[in-house]
Amino acid sequence: MKAASLARWLAGLGAVALLVPGSASAAEVHVMISAGFHGVYAELGPAFERATGHRLITTRGPSMGDSPEAIPTRLARGETADVVILDGGSADELARRGLVRAGSKVDLARSQIGMVVRAGAAKPNIGSVEAFRRMLLEVKSIGYSDSGSGTYLSTTLFAKLGIADQVAGKSRKVRGPPSGEPVAAVVARGEVEIGFQQVSELIHVPGVTFVGAIPAELQPGFSFAGAITSAARQPDAALALLRFLASPEVASTILKAGLTPLAGR
Repeated sequence: MKAASLARWLAGLGAVALLVPGSASAAEVHVMISAGFHGVYAELGPAFERATGHRLITTRGPSMGDSPEAIPTRLARGETADVVILDGGSADELARRGLVRAGSKVDLARSQIGMVVRAGAAKPNIGSVEAFRRMLLEVKSIGYSDSGSGTYLSTTLFAKLGIADQVAGKSRKVRGPPSGEPVAAVVARGEVEIGFQQVSELIHVPGVTFVGAIPAELQPGFSFAGAITSAARQPDAALALLRFLASPEVASTILKAGLTPLAGR
């Protein structure tokens, strides 16, 4: 979206005071964001900054998991943020813990777990639950993320399919950004045969072939959402950012990133 179009959209919200770069209302907005929505944010953030005069200061980390870079861990140890953008379920958990403001959650997009193989490798059949299960048993190695999608696979899905013991010894958890890398990068180097992560984190990585989303019956119903932190210093500017990222005007960018806009947007 062009800056002029964004300015008109924000003005329609009655946010005219936010639109003058360099004005007294311009703020530094501290954003913590996970990898799955980062592509959308990275493309749209500069337009938001130009139109509003706000400056986005960004920290990346997983939505959950045991990494010291995980967003819940960062907030719990007192790192500063005005707004978080992460897995919707993780946003709910942060609200229960009092780390984000109750009622501030804004849903942004739906997400699916997908699978990749190394470029040039044959694409396995994952078109049904049984075919997917059989493939998992046949492959030599499996990579998954250290955040929401990997947690779901390793703690829920493999057990649901009755193969947790069979795949445990050939599965590898991959630490993601900022200090790590996408699962697809490990697949591209040939270190694991197949890799799973949110589709938006797979489709733009070179050296892999996107096989597809895992069967619909096995999808956990992931979404991405934003919420204002309990310690936010710039809550109004943070809310303006979330409203923009949830607006119909950004639907094409969300689709291009491998995510699904919410119905009616």
